[in-house]
Amino acid sequence: MLGGMERPTALPVFLAALIAGGSYYATHWFPVSPAFDPVWKGAGVGLLALWAALLARSTDGWLIAAALAMGATGDVLLETHGLTVGALAFLAGHVVAAVLYLRNREKPLWQAAVIAVAVTALAWWLPADRNAAPGIALYAAGLGAMFGTAAISRFSPFTVGNGAALFVFSDLLIFARLGPLAASDLPGLLIWPTYFAGQALIAWGVVTTLGRDRT
Repeated sequence: MLGGMERPTALPVFLAALIAGGSYYATHWFPVSPAFDPVWKGAGVGLLALWAALLARSTDGWLIAAALAMGATGDVLLETHGLTVGALAFLAGHVVAAVLYLRNREKPLWQAAVIAVAVTALAWWLPADRNAAPGIALYAAGLGAMFGTAAISRFSPFTVGNGAALFVFSDLLIFARLGPLAASDLPGLLIWPTYFAGQALIAWGVVTTLGRDRT
């Protein structure tokens, strides 16, 4: 699927990413050292970025690698510098991903706009602290643009489309924890697995599609 000698060389990196990202879920029940936690958390998506970079042979290939790298940076910064700084890294990743998807657009832009507005409005509504709502909505505009442009791109809806949807769901759970789900255990149980599964699906869907383009 990825062509030539590239897949055997890079596949172990993808598998290592799945192991690192999947195993990090254990920290929900077993806290780890503050010095080690950001490294472990960033390793999953960081290895996905490395995998994408190893297989990048075009501008689109480097764009998905960059978007994933910014996501990994956001994972680390959330733990080391707090929500606002981490969110800025994720927002940059959403912008890069949206550029990638727009370069591969197949469907009308208005469909992406509808999705982006819906995600932004829902994110704005969720937090109980209304002073936080504008900043959340600003971030969610980028998140929604990423999801919307993924939905209108040529990439598979089963991998990239569902991956982007899971990413959005994960972030909406974070915002819901600031409002209607403040007393619920559900966000804590679902935020990481939906986020990481979303990133893995996006990475696999984009990279394998670009690999098929070269064959």
